[in-house]
Amino acid sequence: MKMQVDLKTKLANLPDEPGVYIMMDGDQNILYVGKAKNLKNRVRQYFHASTNKTEKVLAMLSHVEDFRYIITASETDALSLENTLIKKHTPPYNILLKDDKQYPYIKVDLNADYPKFTSTRKLQKDKCRYFGPITQGGSKAFLQILGTAFPTITCNFNFDKLPKNFRPCLNYHIGRCCAPCIGAVTKEQYRQIVNDAVKFLSGDDTAVKQILMDKMMSASEKMQYEQALQYKRYLELIDKISQQRIVVLNKFVDYDMFAVASNGKNCVVNHTMIRGGKVIFADNNVVDDAGLDEAQTLSSFLAEYCDVVKLCGEIYTNIQLPDAEDLSQLLTTKMQQKVVVYCPQKGDKRRLVDMSYRNAVEYLTKSQTALDKKFNTTHGAVLQLKEMLGLKTLPQRIECYDISNVQGVDKVASMVVFTNGQKDASQYRRFRIQTVEGANDFASMKEVLLRRFERLKADDGVFGKAPDLIVVDGGLGQLEYARQAMEESGVNVQLISLAERFEWVYTLGTNEPTILPRNSFALNLLVNIRDEAHRFAITYFRNLHNKNTIKSVLQEVDGIGEKRRIALHRHFKTMDNLKSASIEDIAKVKGMTKPTAQKLFDFLHQNDN
Repeated sequence: MKMQVDLKTKLANLPDEPGVYIMMDGDQNILYVGKAKNLKNRVRQYFHASTNKTEKVLAMLSHVEDFRYIITASETDALSLENTLIKKHTPPYNILLKDDKQYPYIKVDLNADYPKFTSTRKLQKDKCRYFGPITQGGSKAFLQILGTAFPTITCNFNFDKLPKNFRPCLNYHIGRCCAPCIGAVTKEQYRQIVNDAVKFLSGDDTAVKQILMDKMMSASEKMQYEQALQYKRYLELIDKISQQRIVVLNKFVDYDMFAVASNGKNCVVNHTMIRGGKVIFADNNVVDDAGLDEAQTLSSFLAEYCDVVKLCGEIYTNIQLPDAEDLSQLLTTKMQQKVVVYCPQKGDKRRLVDMSYRNAVEYLTKSQTALDKKFNTTHGAVLQLKEMLGLKTLPQRIECYDISNVQGVDKVASMVVFTNGQKDASQYRRFRIQTVEGANDFASMKEVLLRRFERLKADDGVFGKAPDLIVVDGGLGQLEYARQAMEESGVNVQLISLAERFEWVYTLGTNEPTILPRNSFALNLLVNIRDEAHRFAITYFRNLHNKNTIKSVLQEVDGIGEKRRIALHRHFKTMDNLKSASIEDIAKVKGMTKPTAQKLFDFLHQNDN
């Protein structure tokens, strides 16, 4: 009841100013970050009984026990701060666009003396031109087509500082580079080749088709059928891309259309990209957001999406955004170009955003089952886990640890991380056991967690954020050693263990297991985390074991020192590869001689029948 009184008091004292509000649970974990033109009006809507709320909002409110706010000078500042806080805290009820959502682009610096085309997924605020996003064939195929039709450089040499006897690379000899490095073309001729490539990337594929057709016919006449088939595949890819470029306007314009569709439970944002008057790209983005209305969700989405996909200066939405002017200012600053966000009411632009909306609705309708499954197996499983195990805090970041070794040799451990119920591979870590003798998994687990907890106390960020829950693979024994590590380190983290035989969960304070229902999403999440930790540990152990095995064997052979051991390991990787190699193969390794290769070969096969 005290919290209820505190909430009422805080709601009554909210200011009539723009700012950012932060919803939190009873343990001060951040659940949602939002921005408001008027903090008092917006935040009160969440707690007002008569306000229509979506299922997503109601789910969040069931965990909200407190909130705080930050006043800003303007709504534009509130938008920017909201975006920053979401990226910093990754709240479970906000839109979180991950890095792997970024599409490949072709990048070229036209200000360089000799521009070259490269692939990138990171859009930078520089003077380079970016072509994309590329959704058909991938950027590698595009670069191969460019190299075939427009033979530009791929190297990083400074042509003014090359020696007189410099020889061109292989790309020149196979026709994929025009070799300005040796003066095979002038700077003006090279610039014309680049300009032709830019025309192709801008949508004019006539010249490329003719070049590829000629090369295909020439290769076929020379009976170079594999090469001819490759050119044919390039032509098919270009045709496939051309079919996507449906002419929608009679004028050369660039637009980005966004439409949001929601059924109260799930939400989809469609992005339709128009370049040169043609639809070249369309994508549906499923978003998790506890905004009170679709306008709030779409505004937050656009503030983050411009960091993922390069947008143009004209952005149109299917619904009116109350903060469109402030959003335009934020996007102008982030994209370093004039940006206008507008909701068209009629004409071609209205027709285009309506088309975008129909795509979003269709995707939402057809994908409802898949969307429900995704929620249940990720964030829904996290919520269920907290409830079933009686955890004090929502386990948004779960770390799981596993030990791997064979009879105490090459002991290693793994740490895998799931954030909001999904794998977060960038946070994975691996350990080599340093102090434990023999095959003692209990002591090894304690050592690893002691090292983890010391890093946590130091707050050095090496392991990322602090865990909300740590899972150890095993039963009561592993959990007890994990508890000792926690107490000796003086930290307080929620700890559980998962016993593999019956998938029983053990928690601190009781020797009796918690038996989660076999069909529960919570148990399925724990099993997935444990299996992933096991896989990661086994992979590391095998790599380390193979490396150590080959080096230890080579130490027993006269004439093979440290440099030769390193060279042989880098070349053959494993003992199986080395043992199956011939004397000639071994002799080809850098630093090896024929007599030494013979000696190593005889040693490896001395016990063969």
